[in-house]
Order: sequence, then structure tokens, then C-alpha cells
Amino acid sequence: MQEALTALLGAQARGLSPAVIGRLKAQWSVEHAAWQKRDLSGQRWVYVWADGIYSGLRAEDERLCLLVVIGVNERGQKHFLAIEDGMRESAESWKLLLRDLKERGVHAPKLAIGDGALGFWAALREVFAKTREQRCWVHKAANVLNYLPKSLQAKANAGVREIWMAASKAQAERAFEQFVLTYQTKYPKATACLQKDRAALLAFYDFPAEHWKHIRTANPIESSFATIRHRTDQTNGAVSRASLLGLVYKLAMCAEQSFRRLDGFELLAEVIVGVQFKDGVRQRSDEFEQAAA
Repeated sequence: MQEALTALLGAQARGLSPAVIGRLKAQWSVEHAAWQKRDLSGQRWVYVWADGIYSGLRAEDERLCLLVVIGVNERGQKHFLAIEDGMRESAESWKLLLRDLKERGVHAPKLAIGDGALGFWAALREVFAKTREQRCWVHKAANVLNYLPKSLQAKANAGVREIWMAASKAQAERAFEQFVLTYQTKYPKATACLQKDRAALLAFYDFPAEHWKHIRTANPIESSFATIRHRTDQTNGAVSRASLLGLVYKLAMCAEQSFRRLDGFELLAEVIVGVQFKDGVRQRSDEFEQAAA
């Protein structure tokens, strides 16, 4: 707890009495509860990243999983939209979260990014049926490599990288086929793991190239929670569910202050109105010119 408090309060955190720490935790729980109910209708959320993050802390004798959503608005600013506890693989947990976001004013994002193992995807198709899906390449690469012997993993990882770093979808498709051809006979589980999400892995090619490095992976969540997880993992003993959520919320708000604006954010307006992109390049037509005007 001390490391988390120091991150939030600075040097003054040292020497705080248990009573003061208890009041702070109670205050943060109240703030988190209010934050969960805030109106989100004033902004257009274009892309969202979702993940389920397990905490090293135990709350009420259970290791909690945090369902996290980060969104980017039309100005390219990233913000946490949700930090709740739930079950990572449960579509029902994610459905409750997404329905709540919808009720508070979030319209269907243009693209959602996350790990393929999440129950998030089934929930997304029900709540925001028009949202495109992009699987996280970092998660996918790790899952594919798990089916290969260690002696082949470096070479295979380079093959996977050739797919998602290709300059065009056609080049990515060729690299995809080469990977399958190379490993399918001896390691069918590895290639099946890659192939099952093929369309969702390559969705980013239909969006501005300036955005690719942001939308190919769930890195906005991963990078933020690497520090948050480390600080909360240092906390000894069990805490209440509300205390854990309040603490993580405060750390997340602190991390949010250092979020960088999306590269090429000026193109988000075109994504919103439906301007088409092919291999990351704008495809103009009279219809889309009028919509963007």
C-alpha cells in the first residue's frame, strides 16, 4: 500500500496513520462510484481498447479481475471509460459494463481492440453491433508461440511480425499464408490459433495508417496497468472490493494525465463520418467528400 500511496501523495504519504489511510481509501471509493456514473454523451468515442486485468491483491478472499476500457475521443485524447470488477471471459460481465456505457451516452465506437479470449467480443456484438473488431497482435503472437517449441519461437515471431507490420493488406495476406504453409503440418494448433481471428487481426488496414501503431494492440491498457499492477501488487494482505477499486481508480487517473494524444488525430473526424481508408490511405468519393464537409 505504501508504494501506491507514495505514487498518489508523494513524500507526505510516509508516516500517515492507519486512520488517515482508512479515510483516504473510503474517499477514493466514493470518488470511483461517482466516476462510474458520469455522463459520457458529450464526446464521440471513436476507438476503444478493452482488457481484463488480474490484480495481485485479494479482495474478500478472492483475487479480483478488473474489466478496463479506454476510449479515444474525436480530439485524439485517451481516457479511461470503465474500471470495474468482473470475470474476464464472461460475456455477461462485459455486457453489463457495455450497456452501462451505452446508457451514459457512449455510441457505437468505430473500432474495438482487445485480446481474443475476452468475453468482451460476444457482449460487443450484442450491445454495439456496428463496431468493428481488431484483435491485439501482442496477445495473438504470444498465444501462437505457446504452441511452438522454444527453438522455433524467435523465427516464428519474426514471421508473425511480417504479417502485422506489412505495408498493405495484400502483403499481410501473403505473409499470413507463408506462416501457415511453414508451420501447419507440424504445428497445426499454432496455425489454427492464428487463422481463427484472421479478419479481426487485419481490420486495422481499413483505418488511417497514422493510427495503426495505436490500434494494432491493446498497449494503451497494458502500458498503463504495468505500473498500476506493480504498485498494487506491493500491497500486503486482503482489502475490500471497494477499497481495491478506489485505489486502482486513483492510480489510473494519475496515469491518464500522461496519456499522449493519438497520432494523426485530425483524421478521426473522417473516420467518424465514414470516409473509407484502404491500406491506411484515404479513399475519396463525392459521397464521402460531402459527409466530411
